[in-house]
Amino acid sequence: MWQGLYQELKDRNFIVIAIALDSCGADAVRQWIRVTEPTPPPMLELMGWGERERAAAGTPTYPCLIDEQHVVAELYNIVNVPMAVWIDERGRIVRPAESAGASDAFRKLNLADFSLPPDAAADAKAARTSYFDAIRDWVIKGDQSVYALGDAAARGRLAGLGENDARANTLFRLGQYLFAQGHRVDALPYLAEARRLRPESWAIARQAWEIEETGKASGPDFWAAVQALGDRPYYPPAKL
Repeated sequence: MWQGLYQELKDRNFIVIAIALDSCGADAVRQWIRVTEPTPPPMLELMGWGERERAAAGTPTYPCLIDEQHVVAELYNIVNVPMAVWIDERGRIVRPAESAGASDAFRKLNLADFSLPPDAAADAKAARTSYFDAIRDWVIKGDQSVYALGDAAARGRLAGLGENDARANTLFRLGQYLFAQGHRVDALPYLAEARRLRPESWAIARQAWEIEETGKASGPDFWAAVQALGDRPYYPPAKL
């Protein structure tokens, strides 16, 4: 999704750094980083791709990193994927973590044949287009862009961690450590409690599910949790 935008803007001092959050390491995410086969049509619709994006698709030429310990997620308060943080040449956060061109269109996905209704496909495309257009405006105009937040506005969007959030992060770290040391069963109670304490973090929930059982992060438990949201969004729209 980002390769075309990177190719378009890379000569304007723009770089993308993609970070996969996966405690299982490189083997678990390699197939998602390297394009090995055409993307299925339903995924193209969910990503809001048109002919322009399809033509530009290819193996990423920007850095793709794997954060096995979820350090970046904790530092920047990333609670889902895809999310993005805009950082300027001075290292200043221009926009804190937010949904990066994603929408809740996927909630209308027909799980039997993975088709997407036309209205949902249009919503997905609109979300991607508006977010990428905002990035283009920022790259070209810098601080003068209407999408570039000043210091006060950026700080105002930074959500501070409450006591439950801090406890959840600590328990999640402990669960990850035990898992990395080969103690998967011992890790599970800590991961489950972290998920309970911080239910808004899908990054914690999906990683905990995947450690419990391979594939669980995208299985019935995930879809049941999404359905349980009711009118609440899975991807809160970026405030552009």
